Amino acid sequence: MHQSKDKHAITKTNIKAILLDIIIGAVDTTIMSVDWNMAELIGHPRVMKKLQDELKNVVGMGRMVEEADLPKLPYLDMVMKETFRLHPPAPLLPPRECTEDITINGYFIAKKSRVLVNSWTLGRDPKMWSDNFEDFYPERFHNTDIDSHGHNYQFLPFGSGRRRCPGMLLGLTTVPFLLAQLVHCFNWELPPGVSTDDMDMTEEFGLTTPRTQNLLAIPTYRLIKKVN
Repeated sequence: MHQSKDKHAITKTNIKAILLDIIIGAVDTTIMSVDWNMAELIGHPRVMKKLQDELKNVVGMGRMVEEADLPKLPYLDMVMKETFRLHPPAPLLPPRECTEDITINGYFIAKKSRVLVNSWTLGRDPKMWSDNFEDFYPERFHNTDIDSHGHNYQFLPFGSGRRRCPGMLLGLTTVPFLLAQLVHCFNWELPPGVSTDDMDMTEEFGLTTPRTQNLLAIPTYRLIKKVN
């Protein structure tokens, strides 16, 4: 790389550090999102069966899900959105700084104020999501134009605008792909003596909100084994 005399030039070291941050951040949030999706699905057998039926009809039982199948799985997309609504990858979006004095909905925000958007609260606002906002109900996204790209301000799992999550497209590919593989290849049951009412859905507070307790589930292979 050409060495610039500008002290603010981006070097190879800077680029490697940025890429490393993106990869590490993507791994942590992806695993957390898949974990929450699986917990909600196991806790809601109706939704799990409906998703498995969709996978059976679209993909079949003789092969695994491929990335090309994802656009053909609308219910999978609804499940993922509903999990992002209840359990966004980051409860607080990165802070913004107000560039000028402004009044929004009667609230005065002074110039240079630091503003934090609470994505977790947006996803649980009864004015936006009706009285069942605490329920896991993927069908609420049926026949809506609400997406995960930050175009709808009641739903901002990855933020919005120029400073939204740089790993958004990676997350929107890896999370549904991993989730589809787990749900399509296996049936999932809780350990003996454990019911869905016993599942601990407590969140651990931090920059991200993983489950406080690990999810314990028993898989059973469900695909048709091909005969050579």
